[in-house]
Amino acid sequence: MKKVSVDIVVPVYNEEKILEKSISTLYKFLEKNFKYNWSIIIADNASIDRTLELAGSLSKKYKRVKVLHLNQKGRGRALRIAWIKSDADIVSYMDVDLSTDLSFFPLMIDSLVQGYDVATGSRLMKGAEIKRSLKREILSRGYNVLVRLILGVNYKDSQCGFKAVKREIVNDVVPEVRDNNWFFDSELLFRAHMKGYKIKEIPVKWIEDEDSRVRIFSTVTNYIKSIAVLRLEYLFTRKRKK
Repeated sequence: MKKVSVDIVVPVYNEEKILEKSISTLYKFLEKNFKYNWSIIIADNASIDRTLELAGSLSKKYKRVKVLHLNQKGRGRALRIAWIKSDADIVSYMDVDLSTDLSFFPLMIDSLVQGYDVATGSRLMKGAEIKRSLKREILSRGYNVLVRLILGVNYKDSQCGFKAVKREIVNDVVPEVRDNNWFFDSELLFRAHMKGYKIKEIPVKWIEDEDSRVRIFSTVTNYIKSIAVLRLEYLFTRKRKK
């Protein structure tokens, strides 16, 4: 029987300081702890430092590392393109800072092999262990409360940068996801949920990246606008069908 194939996408933008260490750590972990066929894809989002050069060096050093270069920024755009270009049975992604403990990655992929369609790490489920600033904790919990209230979903954490999906999701859901940036995760989960796909949340260990360049308040503001637009879209779609 053919082994399940898994692509792990690591989207990056100006990550020359940590790229080599992170990819090396991930590669060694997968070699020792992952039973499926796998490849790492470094998706460079138009970096202007030495990230692309270093990614090329890593692809020469490690036979299972590939590089995808995009001329436009946007994590969502990078994931959409990398996942659609992939021919793996399962595609996934994680943040380059490896904030989520890698020991949870095999569990996430196992859940898809066992029948789920989408798997995502959760920092808000019972059993999760997280370390982050009070400000980010409050904003994260507040955002996810809004997601559940406005979109009517029951999953706890929309935005954890640690997800995997089956090929069917790539073909059926990913092309409909319009956001090219950080809201990609929330939109992906919601559209999969609305189509009736099975979503598995896994409580994880997660440590905040102190060097994160995400502008929290502006990002949350954009998230809230995007949630409202998504809800309105489905309300109008439902009315038209009636």
